[in-house]
Amino acid sequence: METNLWRLLLSVQPSRGLVDEKFSVRVQNAPPAHRLTVHALLHSEDGDTWEAFGHYVTDAGGDVNVSEDPSLGGTYVGVEPMGLLWSLRPVPGSRPGLRFRKRDVQTPMQVRLSVYQGHQSEGFMDLAVLASVMVERWYMAPGVRRVNITEGGVTGALFLPPGPGPFPGLMDLWGSSGGLVEYRSALLASHGFATLALDYLKQADVKNEYFEDAYRVLQQHPQVCKNRIGLVGISLGSSVVLKMSVYSNVIQPRCLVCVCATHVQPVEGTVADCFAHIRNSKTKLPCNAENQLFCRSVLLPIPTDTSKKVDVGRLQCPLLLVVGEDDQNMPVPESADDMRQMMERAGNSHLLTVLSYPGTGHLIEPPYSPHCRASKFRTPLHKESVMMLWGGEAAPHSHAQEDAWRKMLDFLKENLYCSAD
Repeated sequence: METNLWRLLLSVQPSRGLVDEKFSVRVQNAPPAHRLTVHALLHSEDGDTWEAFGHYVTDAGGDVNVSEDPSLGGTYVGVEPMGLLWSLRPVPGSRPGLRFRKRDVQTPMQVRLSVYQGHQSEGFMDLAVLASVMVERWYMAPGVRRVNITEGGVTGALFLPPGPGPFPGLMDLWGSSGGLVEYRSALLASHGFATLALDYLKQADVKNEYFEDAYRVLQQHPQVCKNRIGLVGISLGSSVVLKMSVYSNVIQPRCLVCVCATHVQPVEGTVADCFAHIRNSKTKLPCNAENQLFCRSVLLPIPTDTSKKVDVGRLQCPLLLVVGEDDQNMPVPESADDMRQMMERAGNSHLLTVLSYPGTGHLIEPPYSPHCRASKFRTPLHKESVMMLWGGEAAPHSHAQEDAWRKMLDFLKENLYCSAD
């Protein structure tokens, strides 16, 4: 931590913690009624630079408490204790279409917080720093272990909470960007769930048996409670989760969490067929960025043909749907309404919980993740690169991420820890 002529102090508590843990940022010993800018700087693993900042005025004692005092301008406004994280954005001049994602969860996010004199909005690298401190945010709590999984053709990473276990298990599926995405799984393990991050888009013809094999791998692990397993999915992953939970005789989860889910998909066929069906519901619009394509969803009517949507009325376990009402990628609000009606007709609506958030887009991530309204996107199944519109406005989207994460953890604990065998 650096000091200056006023002996200004910048403190962050805790300076090291999990990414979903709030911190307190305080500036002390400045002159009263003095304008200051609090700035956050992050260098991503992809070599890009992200920043966020808020404009503050010190109180009569010369202090600023970011948890209690309003930002008067910057990348966020108002009293936003975690605005320095969720409003992070690429610095001017960065590559277009960036989305922040932590790749190596065994290392922390390192965010440098600094204080500058006056209300500044640009050129921070050329300004004198009054004080600064480095903050570490982790996805893996101390004692969490990562285990590579390559059994029986299944590819993934299993995250085990500290201690001998056995622990309730989760199988975690991400969307159509593919690859092994680990950060949500690591964070779930940090909250007591043995979580398998599954890589499932390595080939176009991946079949249902692959997910059943992965479920068995998780179920048979000695540190996993085989009768206390849930499924978590987002986007395409949530569509797979719904389908497998309804139609598989092997996968019998205790509960489901589906973030930005649609049940509209061919009941028969591979994941590639499901993805093609979702992909065909989108239109491509001209984009000004580098002659790329700009994609968003067309909110088509939900089909009445039962062969083109998962019969969620057959579900026999609790389902939590997390819905962004400004989802610009998939017709998620419409799908949620139709699923609710299907379950009401089947008499199992008591199993359904819906969290629906205005001003919230498709990418509902763990708390304080930087909001991404649009980003460059390519799936492993197609070489075409597009600029994808996800939707959402930064502040309401970020508040939804925080609320949904807390309620999701409560839902999982209630159904995997507290429910009777």
